[in-house]
Amino acid sequence: MSDTTMGPGRAGATPVPAEHATLPSFAAAFRVWLKIGLLSFGGPAGQIALLHREVVDERRWVSDARFLHALNFCTLLPGPEAQQLATYLGWLLHGVRGGVTAGVLFILPGMAVMLGLSILYATLGEVPAVAALFSGLKCAVLVLVVEALLRVARRALKTNAAWALAAAAFVALYAFAMPFPAVMLAAALIGYFAPDAFRAGSHGTAKDGPAALLDAVLAADPGRPGRLAASAWRAGWVAAALWLLPVTALMVGDGDVFADIAWFFSKMAVVTVGGAYAVLAYVAQEAVEHYGWLSSDQMLVGLGLAETTPGPLILVLQFVGFLAGCGDGGLAWGILASVLTVWVTFAPCFAFIFLGAPYVERLHANRKLTSALAAVTAAVVGVITNLALWFGLRVLFGDVRQMEFGPAALDVPVLASLDLFAFAIAALAAVCLFHLKIGLLKTLGIAALVGLAAKLTLP
Repeated sequence: MSDTTMGPGRAGATPVPAEHATLPSFAAAFRVWLKIGLLSFGGPAGQIALLHREVVDERRWVSDARFLHALNFCTLLPGPEAQQLATYLGWLLHGVRGGVTAGVLFILPGMAVMLGLSILYATLGEVPAVAALFSGLKCAVLVLVVEALLRVARRALKTNAAWALAAAAFVALYAFAMPFPAVMLAAALIGYFAPDAFRAGSHGTAKDGPAALLDAVLAADPGRPGRLAASAWRAGWVAAALWLLPVTALMVGDGDVFADIAWFFSKMAVVTVGGAYAVLAYVAQEAVEHYGWLSSDQMLVGLGLAETTPGPLILVLQFVGFLAGCGDGGLAWGILASVLTVWVTFAPCFAFIFLGAPYVERLHANRKLTSALAAVTAAVVGVITNLALWFGLRVLFGDVRQMEFGPAALDVPVLASLDLFAFAIAALAAVCLFHLKIGLLKTLGIAALVGLAAKLTLP
């Protein structure tokens, strides 16, 4: 490691001796975390790229190698990896208060926007113009799910065993309706006990460059991580208590919609390994078919809204929780249910980071755990395939029936019920995203406007 580093400004600042290097002020970090929270569009890939540009490329607060090391740790955890990565980096720079600040600011802007859009949908969703916008939006979302499937598959399916596991996960979910957590657990166990069969995908290779501020600080003060560990563990247990105590209190109550929301989304918080897309099929099936909180069309609308707002894609759960509360007790209950959903979804993320961060080096070096992550990522390809098929059948066809073949039960569309209008908008979105490569937000905007124009002009 170099014995000099740059000052707390941007890349290219005058190098200073490592022993004199200081980390950026908390106020400077606060401004950066707020900026990231406001601009974190584009799903996990775009959010991770934004984090890398701000703290590695632009400011050199964290080295590329340390950034990738933290990212690998976060991908092992349930929950949105980009938000957890921000929390972890904030903890590295300023301890617990830095981690809490970075993690909360990553969520708050998107949460506020999603709540506003949820209220708009609940109050004006049946207005023809608004309904038309959402109609085009859900067709584009189908294409976004397919794009996510291809992106994850390219990264995850490196071996024949990975392909086989992805296929097995798809069949287990689509044909036999196995519980999503059971599929993920089975994949992790297979990877753990067959570490040579799977190869983890790479997020990139660390680049050489000037020593970052944090590296210089650690070189001058190697005992710093140990001092941070004790407060991290305390914060982790506090976060776990703040998550579990309200859930427990609600569960011993009257069993109303808030108890169902607290229990269901707490379960989601501990099984969302592999990102939001991996768990959405399970959420949709349970929320739509078991609880009856919303329809499959509304689930697609929620995903479209989450795609167009800053923050983690998993904020789609906030929309689901809002509609659950709103349907049970009106707008005020919807707002309370929305806040509760966000609370039980993200409080565990802080617990996982603060409890696990002190052990990150040990976890990262463990070959079996790395293989378990690679196997889970391979299974996620099958999960997202199931999600794409589930959504696609319901977007493109008006009538989907279930047919049984022995122990298997398959969703089969009635071909005569094909919605040509939805098919055309989905095809347009595919051209925009894959051929013209105009980007996610523009693709969603075009699909929504075409849906509006068509509904207003066609008989």
